[in-house]
Amino acid sequence: MYAVIRTGAKQYRVQAGDTLEVELVDGLKGAEISLDDVLLIADGDKIQVGQPTIKGARVTAEVLDPDKKGTKVIAFKFRRREGYHRKRGIRPHHTVLKIKEIVAK
Repeated sequence: MYAVIRTGAKQYRVQAGDTLEVELVDGLKGAEISLDDVLLIADGDKIQVGQPTIKGARVTAEVLDPDKKGTKVIAFKFRRREGYHRKRGIRPHHTVLKIKEIVAK
């Protein structure tokens, strides 16, 4: 059984036992959170697709690391032959989740 969820303007394909990094969500270490934006649930041949989400379905996850810094993302701007260049870097914050269960209605 797997599900497609939406969090932080991104979509993830998850199943029970998976560990994933998502954009920052509220929650302390060890807390359980419920992700309610479930777009699709597949259980063998049976597939439920939401319009846009499935009513009553949720994915329960445990917070492993509430504030992990991601890899550096570089934004570099330049204009050729003018000596103009700007380099900026940012390390976005992520939350590490472990998927516990998928509940379908």
